[in-house]
Amino acid sequence: MPEARIATAHGQLREGLLEQVMTDFVAGRYDVLCSTAIVENGLDISRANTILIDRADNFGLSQLYQLRGRVGRSRERAYCYLIAPPESQLSDEARSRIEALTRFSQLGSGFQIASLDMELRGAGDLLGAEQSGNVAAVGLDLFVQMLEDAVAELRGEPIVHDIDPELTLDLEHYLPDDYVDDVGLRLSLYKRFAMADDDDAVADIAAEMEDRFGPPPPPALAFVRAMGLKPALRALRALGCEATATRVTLHLAQDCPLPADRLVKLVGADKRYQLTPDLRLTRRFGAGEPGDAVDRVNSVIAELRSIA
Repeated sequence: MPEARIATAHGQLREGLLEQVMTDFVAGRYDVLCSTAIVENGLDISRANTILIDRADNFGLSQLYQLRGRVGRSRERAYCYLIAPPESQLSDEARSRIEALTRFSQLGSGFQIASLDMELRGAGDLLGAEQSGNVAAVGLDLFVQMLEDAVAELRGEPIVHDIDPELTLDLEHYLPDDYVDDVGLRLSLYKRFAMADDDDAVADIAAEMEDRFGPPPPPALAFVRAMGLKPALRALRALGCEATATRVTLHLAQDCPLPADRLVKLVGADKRYQLTPDLRLTRRFGAGEPGDAVDRVNSVIAELRSIA
C-alpha cells in the first residue's frame, strides 16, 4: 500500500501558501488534509468523503454542522467521525450538541440544527449589541410568537392566540418507549400531533409513524384518536376537555364562536347539558351507552357543530 501523502492547513499559514496547500489537495496531490477549523468556511471539495473531527466537544453546534458539510458533496457516500471524551466527562451542553448532530443527519435538517443552536447559546437581543438575550429564557417558538404579537399590536391588528386544548381522558393514550425508543423522535411526534391543523394532517402523521415504527400498540392508537380531537376543539376555542365514558366537560374561551343564544337554548332544552358562568359546558351520557371517552367527545362536537 503506498504511503499516504499528507498536507496541513491552518490559519497561521501565509495566504499564498495556504491557497497552494488547498489547491494541491483539491487537485489530488495529497491524500489527507490535516487542518484547523478554517476549512469550515464554505470549501467545496467533491473528492473528500471522510472527515475526522478531534475533540468535537470543544466546537459549537453550528461549527460541527459546517465541518460535517465539507464531505459528501458529490455522489460518493461520506462519513463524519466525531472524536470526543467519554460521555461521563462531557458537559451537558457538549453532550447536547453531539447528540443533536448525530440525530439530525437527514437532508433539510439545517433549520433544526440552527434552532437548537440558538436554544443552547441564545440568539442575542433583536435590536441590541448583546450576544445573549432573552431567547434562551423563553424558548425560540415563544419568543417569535411574542414578537409577532407585539408587531400586530403596534399595527393595530387584532391579536388572536392559537389554542392548544388540554385533554384529560380516562383511557391510556401515549407513545410507549418500546414503540418509539428515541426520546427526541418521540417528543417531535408529540409536538407534531398536538399542532396538526386538521384531520388529514393527523392521519398523515399517523401513517408516517406506522410506516417508520410498525403497527402501533393500543396506547399509541388511542393517542392518535385523541389527537384527532384537537383540531375540532381548537375550532370551538375550547381551552380544555375532560372526558370519561359518562361525562364530557369543555372549558370554552370567551371568544368561542358558538352563538350564545343557540347555546343557551340547547342547554335549556336538553337536560343532559349544563353550562356554568365560567363557560364550562358539561354533557352527561348514560352508563350503558357504547363507546369510550373519545367517542363521547366526538358526539359532543357533532352536536355543537349543529348549532353553530
